[in-house]
Amino acid sequence: MPTTDTTTLDERAVRITGGQRLVGTATVQGSKNTALHLYAATILADDPLTLIGAPEILDTGVVADILHRTGTRATVTGDEFVTRPADSYFPVIPDDLGRRIRTTAVMAAALLARSGKVTFPTPGGDAFCTRHIDRHLTAMEAAGADVEVTRGRVRAHITGKSLPFITDADTRAWGPSLGATVTAMLLAARIPGTSSVLNPSVEPEVTHTAALLSQAGVGIEWQGRTALHVTGTDRVRGGVFPVPPDRLEAATLALAAAITGGTVHLTGFPTAAFPDGLVSVFADAGIRLDPVDGGTTVSVPAGPRAVQMATGPHPGFPTDVQPQLTAFLTQAEGTSRIDERIYPQRDTHLPALAAFGAAVNASGPVITVRGRSALTAADVAGADIRAATALVIAALAAEGSSTIRGMYHLRRGYGSLLPKLAALGADLTIDQEQP
Repeated sequence: MPTTDTTTLDERAVRITGGQRLVGTATVQGSKNTALHLYAATILADDPLTLIGAPEILDTGVVADILHRTGTRATVTGDEFVTRPADSYFPVIPDDLGRRIRTTAVMAAALLARSGKVTFPTPGGDAFCTRHIDRHLTAMEAAGADVEVTRGRVRAHITGKSLPFITDADTRAWGPSLGATVTAMLLAARIPGTSSVLNPSVEPEVTHTAALLSQAGVGIEWQGRTALHVTGTDRVRGGVFPVPPDRLEAATLALAAAITGGTVHLTGFPTAAFPDGLVSVFADAGIRLDPVDGGTTVSVPAGPRAVQMATGPHPGFPTDVQPQLTAFLTQAEGTSRIDERIYPQRDTHLPALAAFGAAVNASGPVITVRGRSALTAADVAGADIRAATALVIAALAAEGSSTIRGMYHLRRGYGSLLPKLAALGADLTIDQEQP
């Protein structure tokens, strides 16, 4: 089982000597973000449930620990995440575990559906923004729960019989909430009758969780982007369900190859699995994604190009690829403009990129990249998963040997990104940091 002990990981750093073209093939891990929501759904199952293709990341280990602590028996072997229903539930998510991941409220919703009550900490997981859970709590209240928030902890308790409900997942400011949509689905899955989620997110994390619930006997009906109707059942079946490949790791590997001028084939990851918005931006940036043998071959035949683009909900350009794209665009001639519309404060990677010599700055949600910058080695640290990844990508193109700290964050999101980069030709080592 993946360990949740971060002590040794926090003391490690990756040293990368830039200038090596990445060439070869790589296999994409199971989706980190989708898996975290599927893990929460396993709490509802009345039979053993196996997820195939689970990513071997730190967050998987954290969730397995949470399941054990709250009653559901979970076993992780390789890429198989196997759960068995609890004999009884202890619906309290420990603070030390719940604050390490961002899907804490989603797991809490499943426990609330199962036991009628739950206590959990406000979620953690990332340094670039506060994780708002107001839409999650609204869904819990709509499902009949009394909710109390005190000193960073939430207590929810359903005193009567849960009845079908209606809740709205729209955040007004940033569009539909992915997590709140899943929270509402999990709450509705065991309530007899049909509940409705208005303005649901249609991100792949949501649609795959809906597919799992549908396979398990829960009624799922999409009304376009207007509403999602969930008809609950008193028995949620188990079975076997695949975790889809991680489009975010695929995009990260593509950008790593592209910044080095290399050519990499993503085995088993079809080009169609990339969001349309990402494919469009990559094409504008000079990155070719060619479907070959059921996978995707990545190349940059004419070199990087500057772009004007914006992040957005699926099928737009994913915010979780924005930092990596920013690193790549430092090598494009001209000025690029990135409008970050999902997390306007997502710019924690910029000071570290500047340490490499990149000409980057942010004005509100707009990031400007002026290239082409001659990157040189730096000693930097990433404060969150995608920021750390962006620094690795920059180091691949920098002259000299760079030190990237923050391996804990990389391991939260990527099971074996560094070994994959090394196998493609990157010159890197992982060392213990010196005091």
